[in-house]
Amino acid sequence: MPLYEIETDSHIIITWASDEPAAREVVKEAYSEDAVIRMTKRPRDTWVISKGVLGLTSRMDICGVARECLSKSSGDKLHAIRLYMHETGSDLEKARKVIESNMVMGW
Repeated sequence: MPLYEIETDSHIIITWASDEPAAREVVKEAYSEDAVIRMTKRPRDTWVISKGVLGLTSRMDICGVARECLSKSSGDKLHAIRLYMHETGSDLEKARKVIESNMVMGW
């Protein structure tokens, strides 16, 4: 079964579907208010996110540091970003990516 990447006005959805109409049905069932902006049938049946693209290439346990910063900040994203920048020496953009990625994972 092919893997589809579907971008809506509010979400990016990765799903398996037998064909494009079936993939559109997944969006309709899950997010009926969203409009499909782009749909791509992936060339393989696996989805990969490069850590390099996210700027996560160091040997440090960046997720652990990010979760600790989120914990210290009681989930306040801006404070967590500042703490992360202070503790790792990262720039604002890298700190934002790491903190937001860990917030999505449910730190």
